[in-house]
Amino acid sequence: MADSAFQRQLRRYYAWYAGGFAVFLALLSVGEYLGMSQRAIGHLFLVFTIGIYAFIGVKSRTADVSEYYVAGRRVPAVFNGMATASDWMSAASFIGLAGTLYFAGFEGLAFVTGWTGGFVLVALLLAPYLRKFGQYTIPDFLGARYQGNAARLVGLIAAVLASFVYLVAQIYGVGLVTSRFVGLEFEIGLFVGLAGILVCSFLGGMRAVTWTQVAQYLILIVAYLVPVVILSYKVTGVPVPQVSYGQVLQKLGDKERDLFTEPREAAVRELYRQRADEFAHKIAALPESMEAERRGLVEQLNRMRIENAPAREIAHAERTLRDLPRTPADARQAWERQRQESLERSVVPYQHAQAHPGRTAAESEISRRNFLALVFVLMVGTAALPHILMRYYTTPGVQEARRSVFWSLFFILLLYLTAPAYAVFAKWEIYQHVVGSNVAILPSWVASWGKVGLVRFEDINGDGILQLAELSLNTDVIVLATPEIAGLPYVVTGLVAAGGLAAALSTADGLLLTISNALSHDLYFKVVNPGASTQRRLVISKSQLLVVAVVAAWVASLRPDNILFMVGLAFSIAASAFFPALVLGIFWRRANRWGAVAGMVAGIGVTLYYVARTHPFFGGGAEQEWFAISPISAGVFGVPLGFVVIVVVSLLTPPPPPEVQALVDYVRYPGLANKVS
Repeated sequence: MADSAFQRQLRRYYAWYAGGFAVFLALLSVGEYLGMSQRAIGHLFLVFTIGIYAFIGVKSRTADVSEYYVAGRRVPAVFNGMATASDWMSAASFIGLAGTLYFAGFEGLAFVTGWTGGFVLVALLLAPYLRKFGQYTIPDFLGARYQGNAARLVGLIAAVLASFVYLVAQIYGVGLVTSRFVGLEFEIGLFVGLAGILVCSFLGGMRAVTWTQVAQYLILIVAYLVPVVILSYKVTGVPVPQVSYGQVLQKLGDKERDLFTEPREAAVRELYRQRADEFAHKIAALPESMEAERRGLVEQLNRMRIENAPAREIAHAERTLRDLPRTPADARQAWERQRQESLERSVVPYQHAQAHPGRTAAESEISRRNFLALVFVLMVGTAALPHILMRYYTTPGVQEARRSVFWSLFFILLLYLTAPAYAVFAKWEIYQHVVGSNVAILPSWVASWGKVGLVRFEDINGDGILQLAELSLNTDVIVLATPEIAGLPYVVTGLVAAGGLAAALSTADGLLLTISNALSHDLYFKVVNPGASTQRRLVISKSQLLVVAVVAAWVASLRPDNILFMVGLAFSIAASAFFPALVLGIFWRRANRWGAVAGMVAGIGVTLYYVARTHPFFGGGAEQEWFAISPISAGVFGVPLGFVVIVVVSLLTPPPPPEVQALVDYVRYPGLANKVS
């Protein structure tokens, strides 16, 4: 009866919340109609949403260890499904996925397939068993199953590393949204978002994060669906984008065939190919070419001053001279980046619906191989992410954990089935109404997103018309700019920004809590000071939370690689570090401490080595890849190696003691009573 009353109370609270948010949207729509400024609308969205999250966080404050770490283990399946979906649908899903599908087309479906398929593995292999085990964290399970602190510490390091990379991506997303829609500097926006993250998780831990994430899910799913539903109705007359985008995809294919073969497009691509050759010659002639470039710019600037050229042109020349690389190494790196960009623009794009594209049979095979590798890594990584698996500790029991996975997948599918439609509708609008336009009268969103570096164009042939090759879009701009691309009211744009902020904040909350709990519970309480009081443990957790949050915000302020790659790296790390140890720990009694430690170290070691070897940031390149697998799928090597090493080392060393094998039986079999202390 108590549980039933609790669920009724929750439904009542969130019904009022949803109704209040609808009224807020209606009032802002009226305000825009009456002349309210876009800046005011953006500020109101920011204040309202973060204010609501802060209110829930403050009301959910607690000093109880069980409430702080696992929300008292009383979160109903439906609400835990919403919280998990919110925790899961990060800035990468909300902001980056549709953009990836926009550029990669069919190949981008690897993300949709891998991420949704991963929850099948969670339901079948992990969630119910970890819930029956109980406790608080994933390193907790590793410590109990593999006898002590060696496996716990390796798991802790892997959890912190994977979660931190993922966390930086979310805080970067927060800075992106706030800088564009509220007018703050990117770095200031980061720390404004950081305050929103901290107020949700600092006082109430998992209890506050859970109820905040339910509220955030409601905002982010509405924000994601509204623009594309309106756009679907505008383009097709059917307000169900998941159904109607197929006919637009067919028309897009015809448009692509015409556009890609247009003579002016071919001429522009030839100009970019020539530019790429010029950069190649300059790189080959270093360091003389750098000095010649500098002398030429100085002479040009002096001539412009003598001839009294316009101030704007002189300022541009001064800026170009100032930005010129200062050393041959800097010049090589900068010119190589520009050469690669020019080469990419010189190549005719693949059609959106083309499966495993390639200009030769070998390229198609490499494309297919990378598609399957990415699906594998994302599936296995999903099933091993610590901040997701922790959510299933919060349900009342094993059956609720199973039902919670179902609801998680249902709520996630609402977004994932819509992402391909987003990409198709956005691409159709851009190809139909932007490409081929006069550069003097381009839509306002091109300039506004250009200010934050996510949209660039260049009239390289000087004809005053924007060709496709002359337009450069960042993957992260597609969802955020879709309302403006479609000419929708600014309230819809603000709603999308609020949704992107909710997605980034909700995942950041879960990740931050995972890291701080691992450091305070698994390192401090389980290893350093097992006799620590409850109050001391919570103080340590909150202090670690603050430190990690500030460090992550500082790293995000350096503007690292695109969001989706960072998230993919986190999945590879989690997959190679945790999946073999967790699955074998649950389903194979013979797996022992030495096998698990060796397997986790080997798996994560080869994954990080492959990323360092192949990613351009670390000086790597495609020529160093194994089997032509891209670095985002590095976990495809770490996971099998982890399984092999755990099995081999476990068979070569003594089996675990009877009490550990009894723990495996207890976790595996539903009716078995707990015989493990």
